[in-house]
Amino acid sequence: MTRLVRWTALTAAAALLTAGCSGGSSGKDKDDGGRSGAAPTAAAPSGVPKALASQQLDWGRCEDTADSPAPDGDWRCATLKAPLDWADPDGETIDLALIRSEATGDERIGSLLFNFGGPGGSGVSMMPSYADTVSSLHERYDLVSWDPRGVAASEGIRCRGDEAIEDAESVDSTPDTAAEEQAYLRDAAAFGQGCRKAAGELMSHVSTTDTARDMDLMRHVLDDAKLHYFGISYGTELGGVYAHLFPKNVGRMTLDAVVDPTADTMGHAENQARGFQRALDDYLETTGQDPEQGSRDIADLLERLDAEPLPTSSPDRKLTQTLALTGIVLPLYSKSGWPALTSALTAAEEGDGSELLALADGYNERDASGHYGTTTHSQRVISCLDDRQRPTLEETKELLPRFEKVSPVFGAFLGWDTAGWCHDWPVAGQHETPEVSAPGAAPILVVGNTGDPATPYEGARRMADELGKDVGVVLTWKGEGHGAYGSGSDCVDSAVDAYLLKGTVPEDGKVCS
Repeated sequence: MTRLVRWTALTAAAALLTAGCSGGSSGKDKDDGGRSGAAPTAAAPSGVPKALASQQLDWGRCEDTADSPAPDGDWRCATLKAPLDWADPDGETIDLALIRSEATGDERIGSLLFNFGGPGGSGVSMMPSYADTVSSLHERYDLVSWDPRGVAASEGIRCRGDEAIEDAESVDSTPDTAAEEQAYLRDAAAFGQGCRKAAGELMSHVSTTDTARDMDLMRHVLDDAKLHYFGISYGTELGGVYAHLFPKNVGRMTLDAVVDPTADTMGHAENQARGFQRALDDYLETTGQDPEQGSRDIADLLERLDAEPLPTSSPDRKLTQTLALTGIVLPLYSKSGWPALTSALTAAEEGDGSELLALADGYNERDASGHYGTTTHSQRVISCLDDRQRPTLEETKELLPRFEKVSPVFGAFLGWDTAGWCHDWPVAGQHETPEVSAPGAAPILVVGNTGDPATPYEGARRMADELGKDVGVVLTWKGEGHGAYGSGSDCVDSAVDAYLLKGTVPEDGKVCS
């Protein structure tokens, strides 16, 4: 089972709709300007063993991975050691993969740490592809990202093999009969057991809180007195948790495409049903269609696919209802994807599911050879450790009419997802909602986009309120797509740049249209 829409990375969606980055040699090693030639002088995190606090990062050329080639240019990679269990910092350690490109100008501020979302997105593979977007920030910051624990090169978790993933795509994600319900829940439980077998003890130590503590160790080892941070999508929740744990260490922090920290499992699902339906309505209007009728037409298409999947150009694969919905979801992440959605829906109505299948494969990280990436695996392991709620089948079925009223296209899928995502999970969750209050922290810039499908705009104001008075500052963009910075608004980009480069905090409530 694949979660259709979590707070997935902005750049992941964009990259899947356009050409990927080129691989190749990362060039010759160069001196790092003395940045890792001496023990760090920034304040050490409390309780961290001296051996970890004083570690020096050995920056060297990046290597190819199973899922991405080494980046071109001046990118360097290193490994940070962190406690496996932050409750036992003197115990076993875990290796975290980092990537960095040094500031291009002379007036360096420090490191700017990026998390691109997921949870489960690889910062090591994402960061080079995002560098052009943040080129103005690169002049004064070292661009730094990492694979959080349990992700990709940081002991990434793979819960299933490729064949089992493909087989599971035939499981109905909106079951209509008791037999389909049981198959859906059996698949969910089997996925969790696969994660437990693959991850072992690590499965209990990949929470957002664990990663926030890793970030503070990272800040110290990078020799930064304050953490300067840019979090996108799930990265906003991570930033909020960090600010709560280490308010005095917050430097210049920007949160874009903001997760609502007040929403529980059901609340997030309903928020996303509303957000994706809102984005679909906006898309349909641009094609000259009435949104209500256009949504009914798409819902009818999905209903037909539930009964009879469409053939595709791949002789062994058909377009199922779940794959079709996944294919519809992806292009809604960015307005640049809307033409692809039009083409794919037209082809499906004419009896060819190939284009929607290709979009679904992009979302599911399936390449031409049938190999799948592991973002969804890490995502599920992290989110189910964070979230203690485990809605029952009966609770979900009771709420389905409400979800379907919010969205005739996405409601049922997101409603059923609450029952299956962490069903019979082998590790208990930690909280119902994350704690992000950060009294005493420096101002944090919270950027919300009114047309954001995956993290609806309302979450930005709620995050700012939860961060606290004089901490959360909201910047609004009346735009489309998942995220605001780098999406075409000079107003947004200049406000964020002024904050990160000069420390100029915009007026709370500033609107860019």
